[in-house]
Amino acid sequence: MASSTLAAPPFLPTLPAPNPSKQVSFRTSVRGLPVAASAAPSGAAAAARERRRFLERYGLNPDDFEDEAEEDPREERRKDRRGRRRSGRGEEAAEAAVAPEKAAEPRETHKMLQVLGGKVRRRKLLSPKDRNVRPMMEVVRGAAFDILQSAGGSPASLRPGRWLDLYSGTGSVGIEAMSRGCSEAHFVEMDPWVISEVLKPNLECTGFLDVSQIHMLRVEKFLANAEKSQGKYPSFDYISVTPPYLEVNYSTLLDQLARSPLVGKDCFILVEYPLKTDMAESCGNLIKVADRRFGRTNLLIYGPTWSEKKRRT
Repeated sequence: MASSTLAAPPFLPTLPAPNPSKQVSFRTSVRGLPVAASAAPSGAAAAARERRRFLERYGLNPDDFEDEAEEDPREERRKDRRGRRRSGRGEEAAEAAVAPEKAAEPRETHKMLQVLGGKVRRRKLLSPKDRNVRPMMEVVRGAAFDILQSAGGSPASLRPGRWLDLYSGTGSVGIEAMSRGCSEAHFVEMDPWVISEVLKPNLECTGFLDVSQIHMLRVEKFLANAEKSQGKYPSFDYISVTPPYLEVNYSTLLDQLARSPLVGKDCFILVEYPLKTDMAESCGNLIKVADRRFGRTNLLIYGPTWSEKKRRT
């Protein structure tokens, strides 16, 4: 007697024999129905035709299975990766795009500096708590003014004159100068928060605001403006240069100073610079008067030739 079921090949599941008089409803996922690799034609269209022939062979309607066919999760992941590569954004960039921006932390000040000598000696000065502004160390500032007073012939105070404080930050150098005898000071600082919250309050508390001028712009721009506008700015008797070490080219800066009308005939220039930096022996008509090391910081002073002779005597 013939068997009522069709023996399934080893690579196919056992299914009921085709019955033309009855439509079989056998709902399963097409992906669960294996097809012999050797019999499957290459290409997506050929594979789809093979699946339809297989289902029709067992009396199944291929259309009933097309709606339930699910895309391979691996293919979904591949498409997702391709989409991210095309947009140039990975998972972290996508999260950053929808994440709210973090509010900038408020900047704070403290009173860690003080005036070292002169009329307002020991007066406390404000400075930012963050490291965006790096004031000249007090030991360096004290040594610089000792050298200047000695070179000027008055160990007790500075000879009267104008002071230009470049990269002024807290204004501690210019304030020290006015405390020790300078008649006025100009401060060049580009950070508006530092000017309003640190520099101006320091000038007010020391009583030097009325004899000070603040220039809110980059030092390079200030020097360029002075070079173009002959006579608009006064010449100075002292210039301090205390820039952020990694944001300035010392050679370019000193070349700009050497030809600047801001440098007076008998001017002194103080330059704070890091170790392993090559510095010129002169700046225009000014020669090197002193070069001192303080840990990782160096202090260089250029001055007129007569100052070197006076220091030696």
